[in-house]
Amino acid sequence: MDPRVEQFMAQIIAKNAHENEFHQAVQEVAESLIPYIEENPKYKHAKVLERIAEPERVILFRVPWLDDKGEIQINKGYRIEMNSAIGPYKGGMRFHPTVNLSILKFLAFEQVLKNSLTTLPMGGGKGGSDFDPKGKSDNEVMRFCQSLMTELCKHIGANTDVPAGDIGVGGREIGYMFGQYKRIRNEFVGVLTGKGREYGGSLIRPEATGYGAVYFAEEMLKTRGDSFEGKVVTVSGSGNVAQFATEKVNQLGGKVVTLSDSAGYIHDPNGIDAEKLAYVMDLKNVKRGRIKEYADKFGCEYYEGKRPWEIKCEVALPCATQNEINEEDAKTLVSNGCFVVSEGANMPSVPEAVEVYIENKILYGPGKAANAGGVAVSGLEMSQNSLRLSWTREEVDQRLHQIMKDIHATCEKYGKDSDGFINYVNGANIGGFVKVAEAMLAQGAV
Repeated sequence: MDPRVEQFMAQIIAKNAHENEFHQAVQEVAESLIPYIEENPKYKHAKVLERIAEPERVILFRVPWLDDKGEIQINKGYRIEMNSAIGPYKGGMRFHPTVNLSILKFLAFEQVLKNSLTTLPMGGGKGGSDFDPKGKSDNEVMRFCQSLMTELCKHIGANTDVPAGDIGVGGREIGYMFGQYKRIRNEFVGVLTGKGREYGGSLIRPEATGYGAVYFAEEMLKTRGDSFEGKVVTVSGSGNVAQFATEKVNQLGGKVVTLSDSAGYIHDPNGIDAEKLAYVMDLKNVKRGRIKEYADKFGCEYYEGKRPWEIKCEVALPCATQNEINEEDAKTLVSNGCFVVSEGANMPSVPEAVEVYIENKILYGPGKAANAGGVAVSGLEMSQNSLRLSWTREEVDQRLHQIMKDIHATCEKYGKDSDGFINYVNGANIGGFVKVAEAMLAQGAV
């Protein structure tokens, strides 16, 4: 490791003990940025990277709620308001038992750079709770969301902090939280994104992250005069991002052969076509079942407790969760002929896996660039709310596609090596950093 990065990381680890995911996210960015900052001393003098790595505000609160048995349950609620240099804090709420400060700070830190890359005026934030919506009734989820928003509403607003959905937080949860915010604050404003179409939501928002990851992969393929046509694609996850990534791959002529959930993955060599995908959407979004049921229905292989990276493919789209591709998985992907990885999830590849991608000079789109489509359309939803207008599906999709092309162009500008290879990690980190850093310098050091 570069001694300058080592020194910087020693400070981060000392200040943020035991927050391993946060350390990982900051180190990955620092490795790209510190050499760039050395060449641009104005950023070093103003300690911009040190300031970006420290949240502007961390809000932690208890969330008591009543279950269907009449018993009081207590969860933790969080909101990390990381950086507001270029706009209101913006980032999702995650409801999952694994949620803790480390995971939310890593996500908020990534969100700052991701939101900057979209070119839209959005700062970075993230929040959530260790509440698990799985197995809870609609009434229990509603009571939890209302209790959480009773506290959270003091800290957010359309021009302050605009949360969205994430793992465990879909349209149902956003609706309950929005209703409670409106009830307490007595105002109808675009305070949350991912809302239902009936009350200020945007078309294409559910599709945006998955579509965006595929659009980014398409741009990477174009740099080698290639396309999705005829490509075999492995996808992990089976939620919102994985579903719509699969849909867009199908539309572009590729063939998705895997989907997964926390219990295992299915391999369908015939491809997950529109009809099979409709079954998955019903299974996961309505019945809230397990992906194994797909294998039973369509007669394909199911691999329990495993991830799909052993299956031969040319394109891999990790769309499940952080650190789902380890070094061995990355080596297997490359040796099996995979030459494109576009991340639909946040930080799904461990640092050693990223090294494998870059050493082998494959087309690797890191999450902060490749999955920025979701927050981009959240930003477009904010614009529509401010204008009191609703754009057509085609209009939003066109804007999303253009934003992903622009993000790719930024990554190319800042990440192109002398030999012509595009290091998308450096490109995304430096491209995202510069806009935030310039805004921070303009607004003064303290």
